[in-house]
Amino acid sequence: MPMNNQNPPTDLCPGLSVIIPVFNSDAGLPLLIEKLMMIVPEITEDHEIILINDGSRDDSWEVIENMTQRHPKIIGINLMRNYGQHNALLCGIRAAHKEVIITMDDDLQNPPGEIPNLLKELEKGFDVVYGIPNKPQHGFWRNLASRITKLVLNSAIGSKNAKMVSPFRAFRTHIRAAFEYYDGPAASIDVLLAWGTTSFGSIPVEHKPREGGVSNYTFWKLVTHALDMMTGYSTVPLRLATLIGFSFTLFGMCVMIYVMISFLREGGSVPGFPFLASIISIFSGAQLFTLGIIGEYLARMHQRILKLPSYIIRDTSIYHPESK
Repeated sequence: MPMNNQNPPTDLCPGLSVIIPVFNSDAGLPLLIEKLMMIVPEITEDHEIILINDGSRDDSWEVIENMTQRHPKIIGINLMRNYGQHNALLCGIRAAHKEVIITMDDDLQNPPGEIPNLLKELEKGFDVVYGIPNKPQHGFWRNLASRITKLVLNSAIGSKNAKMVSPFRAFRTHIRAAFEYYDGPAASIDVLLAWGTTSFGSIPVEHKPREGGVSNYTFWKLVTHALDMMTGYSTVPLRLATLIGFSFTLFGMCVMIYVMISFLREGGSVPGFPFLASIISIFSGAQLFTLGIIGEYLARMHQRILKLPSYIIRDTSIYHPESK
């Protein structure tokens, strides 16, 4: 798999780290690396490709080890188990050594040929640039879950930048100083980036169908990720619980006034068991909903008290000339 070095590097950036979380991608990974090796060396000679095996159940790690021994610029990191895409990205970001970081998926839906476009946009002064798919190649439920996630992310970030979020990113490595000491079981790279900067940009990029297999991000996984972001990085749900409690207190006062007026006007109480049962059901539901929100926050606090790590590295693989 030779590099394409016929043209000199364009020097779009002084140093480039490409970070790819890998999960059950042993079949498509060689093609992805082949395409990257045709693009990245033409951008800059100072580059590295970091592949993080996120607990794959196939031969992905064996493929990564083989690639690291064939290419000096490839670094392989093998995690102890599956920690999730964002946790794996956090591991790769912390391992990066170059001045600019590119993150992308391992399914070739974001063509490596779009990387120079991200870097050109980054040179306009942004700290983070997202590649937004011009025509997302996902199913209905995946697209719906992605929209839900972005709505939640909007509340977590506190800005409109959530609309441009995608796994295809370019950002300046020094931003990671904002979350250098973050340690938790549910990371969100986009929220962590928002801790470090407010300078976000985006460009439309091509989005191709998957080369093979199916997406590991199901509808429910995305919804769970959205819930983790909402309760892990935002106090909006707690404010919602407060609003619900206040609203139902007002509702209860209105019902009490209605009962008192009926008693004074008609000389008796409001008749009917269904009325009483409905009121009790409404208030009970509101209480359980509020307790559920508080329970989610308590669960996050419990996880932090346990000091669960974002990831644990099993081993790494780098180029060894003697193995050639």
